[in-house]
Amino acid sequence: MFFRFFEIAAISLGALGGVLALRRDHGSRYDVIGLLGLGLLSGVGGGLVRDIMLGDGPPLALVHPSYLAYALAGAAIAIFFGHTVGPRMLAFMNIVDALALGLFTVAGSTRAMNAHLGFLPCLMLGVTTAVGGGALKDLFSGKTPATFHEGELYALVATFAAAAFLGLVHMGVPVNHAASIGTTIGFGLRLLAIRYGWRTRAIGALS
Repeated sequence: MFFRFFEIAAISLGALGGVLALRRDHGSRYDVIGLLGLGLLSGVGGGLVRDIMLGDGPPLALVHPSYLAYALAGAAIAIFFGHTVGPRMLAFMNIVDALALGLFTVAGSTRAMNAHLGFLPCLMLGVTTAVGGGALKDLFSGKTPATFHEGELYALVATFAAAAFLGLVHMGVPVNHAASIGTTIGFGLRLLAIRYGWRTRAIGALS
């Protein structure tokens, strides 16, 4: 129940944020089906990649069709109510993005932990869950995944959030408390990175 709450919240917010970002791009020419499809990828893509890597039966999004429904609902809300992307909408998008990042990271790490994996595999799958949906959305929309470019801190924030969550669990902190702290760290660091313009830098070519 605890894991499903975090997974469902992350899926809904991930799909919502993914479609809002696409609608903000004035050069995009997606129809409703295109936006729903890309929103679906944003919502469940990271979980699909995680579950395929785990190899523990079919991905949860296929076992529980409600996951797909939540992703489609988040995408639909962005399609029909995200027509005005002004300063307030941009601030809302940042909050949604940051919250989804924290939730996805903790959900992915929890799923890996439930499969009795070690610290590093849980960390990797937590980050994969957080960035996988956005990466698939970028690939299917013909772009290089933003997580591989210089730019705003995203995968790095997910790494800190997953490490904090897993570290607290290993120290004996109850999972629900550790999850709340891990999500808060991911959420807060992401907002701070946006607020203060913290960015990664590209590494130049070898001479």
